[in-house]
Amino acid sequence: MPGRRVVITGLGMVSPIGHNKEEFWNNLVQGYSGVREIERFDTSSFPAKIAAQVSNFNVQDYIARKDARRMDLFVQYACAAARIAVEDAALEVKPAKACRVGVWVGSGIGGIETLEKQHSNMLKKGAAGISPFFIPMMIPNMASGQIAIMLGAKGPNGCTVTACASGTNSVGEAFHLIQNGKADVMITGGAEAAITPLAIGGFCSMKALSTSNEEPAKACRPFDINRDGFVMGEGAGILVLEELEHALERGARIYAEVLGYGSSADACHMVQPDEEGEGAVLAFKMALEDAGIDAEKVDYINAHGTGTELNDVVETLVIKEVFGAHGYKVPISSIKPNTGHMLGAAGAIELIASTLSLVQNTIPPTLNLETPDPRCDLNYVCGKPRQEELRIVLSDSLGFGGHNAVLIISKLDSKN
Repeated sequence: MPGRRVVITGLGMVSPIGHNKEEFWNNLVQGYSGVREIERFDTSSFPAKIAAQVSNFNVQDYIARKDARRMDLFVQYACAAARIAVEDAALEVKPAKACRVGVWVGSGIGGIETLEKQHSNMLKKGAAGISPFFIPMMIPNMASGQIAIMLGAKGPNGCTVTACASGTNSVGEAFHLIQNGKADVMITGGAEAAITPLAIGGFCSMKALSTSNEEPAKACRPFDINRDGFVMGEGAGILVLEELEHALERGARIYAEVLGYGSSADACHMVQPDEEGEGAVLAFKMALEDAGIDAEKVDYINAHGTGTELNDVVETLVIKEVFGAHGYKVPISSIKPNTGHMLGAAGAIELIASTLSLVQNTIPPTLNLETPDPRCDLNYVCGKPRQEELRIVLSDSLGFGGHNAVLIISKLDSKN
């Protein structure tokens, strides 16, 4: 798609492995896992007792206490990550240009912790026990809304809710808004806080979660024959996207350029990917076409890599179909053993990891990949980080409902 060039100038995260890019990146390449026993509620009746929880998070470091009390945890994470990203970008949202700065932040589930608490209050006290802030605390679009309020950003504002693809779709939509001239800056990504009894219980009932409770750090095993499901994560990943000339004029540091975005549907099943991968293939090809590059140009794929049997096999098939012979050569890794599956924030945090990989010319390893599934026979990076000269990186997300989303980024002027 022709249009204005878009670059990444700010990175912010609240994650199970760090709340700044240095800590986050060091833990990725050193093979640290944020997965451990769930501490927030009694898990004795739950088959899965582990998750990648955010720790050492003090919301008052980023948001006034009064404001934070009116936010669900996923919104607190989003606002904190946005504050970090904007500071990292050295961006000031000036009133005269506020209408050219937008916010687009996705969430797969939204304020489920608030929903559970308020439902409990209603059962105990009746309707009078429900907080007047219940609805605005719970709805998924409130992360975007509160970030805009916090920063004074009056441009395009939205929220994409596409399950595990929410973060990737949100960044993609923000990218196209800048590309098409609707904004100069977009603060974008995803946020989730679903380590709650109802959410964990629901995923347990689906038999989607790993029950390898004895060794939490080894539970998430993408592409490994012994994988038994994903591990829940939480947090937020926020990026500052900016029109290239706008970034250059203010002397911004540029991490990478966003080249392309693809989005499609399997139109197949509520929670299982299409076993032929037709929808995901379409999203990959759309992103490559949007970027104006051939598949052979991609130097690294940051995979969805959940550690569920169907996802890993289908994702492998898709890469083979899209990349052909290059699919067996291009390095591939998943960071979900480090962060857990952050649901609506996963795509955004993985794009941040992809961006840092590009900057550092380093591919973080896929933890716990010890005995590859014979059906997963590609060039997965495992064991230790791999040094590569990276120019173009692809990150993909595959969500419940058959939502597929793909982003392609590059070093500035590396497209050719």
